Amino acid sequence: MIGSGRNTMTVFVTLLLGLLLVIAGVALQWPRWAWPVLAAVLVTAALAVNRLMAGDRDRFPPHLAMEPDLPIPPAPRQEIRVSGVALPSAVADYDFLFSATVRWSLLESPDGAALINPSGLAVDAVLHRAREITAGQPPSRSALVQHRLDGALATMQADSSGRLLAMALDVSLCLPDPDLERLAKLSTVRKERDVWEHERSHERNKRDYLGGDVLKDTGSAVVWWLSRNEDRIEETVDRIGVLARLTAAANNDEVAPEFRHLVPPPPVPPQQDFDEESPLGPETAQERHEEPPEASPGHRLDDVIAWFGFGPHDPDLALFAEHLVQVAEAHGKSEAAARIKYRFDGRMPEDPAETPPPGS
Repeated sequence: MIGSGRNTMTVFVTLLLGLLLVIAGVALQWPRWAWPVLAAVLVTAALAVNRLMAGDRDRFPPHLAMEPDLPIPPAPRQEIRVSGVALPSAVADYDFLFSATVRWSLLESPDGAALINPSGLAVDAVLHRAREITAGQPPSRSALVQHRLDGALATMQADSSGRLLAMALDVSLCLPDPDLERLAKLSTVRKERDVWEHERSHERNKRDYLGGDVLKDTGSAVVWWLSRNEDRIEETVDRIGVLARLTAAANNDEVAPEFRHLVPPPPVPPQQDFDEESPLGPETAQERHEEPPEASPGHRLDDVIAWFGFGPHDPDLALFAEHLVQVAEAHGKSEAAARIKYRFDGRMPEDPAETPPPGS
């Protein structure tokens, strides 16, 4: 196709030049010997035009034109794999394990620059970028930190020397299994401690409420009972004596004088006759008959418990007694608390000074 076009152009130029020369020869009446010279000039001009149109068509070797074009071989990858590199976390002694494929690209070096180890510079640059992220992250969030590293190390950035660009692929970040187990145990203990703190705070609030507000005195106890039984006024009046005894027991004190007439007298123990030879003597026996001892705090506590409807084998009696102990301790009535403990479970106090008297 190219050779045919070139020949056509040669013929066209030759005919045009010959026509011009013929017109010039006829008009100027050239002699006959000039016409053969004109023909030679036309042939020479045709050859010159053909050679000029051919140009450099023979510069490429003809035997290579039949060979297919081979693909350009890919440039060798400049990358290295690093595995199990410890990176710090936000908690001391809990290091992440970092693994990734580090890839780099060399930059133009200035004249006279020193030789470098590109893989070492690339790995150092990637680890420095990764360390800046992991140092502020909690060790329990390794999966989330891994995704952050994927994004932060996914772009080529120059290293500190300015000799290459580095990035990381296939990033993996994990925590050793023993550290994972320790963190799980710490998390469980921390949650249980929080629950225990809330329960203790709730129990303390209940004790403060009962001891410092409800059972502060008999009047407060009556108001508390009436607020819970608004339509049982007469029953509330009948229970004032019981509430007075309960308040006295909670505060480790005697029943207030103004409420003693509402407290039923304790049961009189059976009288015993004493003869002259009795160790107590007749005078002592007479005094015992004439002046019966006042009811002990233990008897008053039994009356209060009976008033609340608890029997000696009631399953909730121990829990009720424990609440009474907490109220007494909240008011600093350690002796009353010791008596209540001894009364219900028979356990003597650890401090001998708190040992309740036999009358309890």
